[in-house]
Amino acid sequence: MATAAQWIQGARLRTLPAAIAPVLIGSAAAYELHAFRLPNAILAALVALLLQIGVNYANDYSDGIRGTDEDRVGPLRLVGSGAALPEQVKWAAFGLFGAAMICGLILVIITQSWWLILVGIGCVLAAWGYTGGKNPYGYMGLGDVFVFVFFGLVATLGTTYTQAGQVSLAAVIGAIGTGLIACALLMANNVRDIPTDTAAGKRTLAVRLGDRHARESYVLMLAVAILLVIVLAPTKPWMLIVLLLIPACLMPAWLMVNGKKRKSLIPVLKQTGMINLGYSLLFSLGLVLSRGF
Repeated sequence: MATAAQWIQGARLRTLPAAIAPVLIGSAAAYELHAFRLPNAILAALVALLLQIGVNYANDYSDGIRGTDEDRVGPLRLVGSGAALPEQVKWAAFGLFGAAMICGLILVIITQSWWLILVGIGCVLAAWGYTGGKNPYGYMGLGDVFVFVFFGLVATLGTTYTQAGQVSLAAVIGAIGTGLIACALLMANNVRDIPTDTAAGKRTLAVRLGDRHARESYVLMLAVAILLVIVLAPTKPWMLIVLLLIPACLMPAWLMVNGKKRKSLIPVLKQTGMINLGYSLLFSLGLVLSRGF
């Protein structure tokens, strides 16, 4: 029986900034549109967090029963380590997906945006299908697409829409930016796991690109995400404060390019998560300050 501490480890808390970041940016975009709604923002945050932890448990279960996590470097995996029974982890994931759907349904009822029910169902199916089922798309190199679409575009623009009833260019730029940083986080994780994923037949994008190009793509994603705010600068000059994040990106970028041992890449996960959170805070602050410009 896994301990509470092991369940918390299995939840992969360092990935949670990827869930919070788009909600912060989407809410700030709604504020700029004079339409910020705190209850809606809280519900959106709950949906994002519950889905993130749910997909972490779902991946733990699916990778564990396939043997992908039997020989890996990094944080604890509940099934792969034998700390918890596969069925326990699977039902934990399903429980979190159910809780996310309930919070999402409340948000739909408040906003009367009934079509968002289909988006919610799509989110849950995509979360499970990442490594679950007979043909998991995460094993075909499409996991990065899922992360960009759902933890970037859908989460950010959905948050803005459920508060303002519309989206803006700033929301779109923020969605792309936080989506790219979330993909960089996934890439850092997958570069570390290239040897074990290759042996297990898990053809992630990192495996397909190869070690060198996968590492370079991490740096490219961070660079594009941060520099993209320049597009907004002519009308929202405060958005340039996002560029203050560049120094924080130098160390993880250096480790990704030069860290040859798999263990040396473990700190990059936490650092990238903090970059995503810092990006969302600075981006949001820039939007708030720009509204009065």
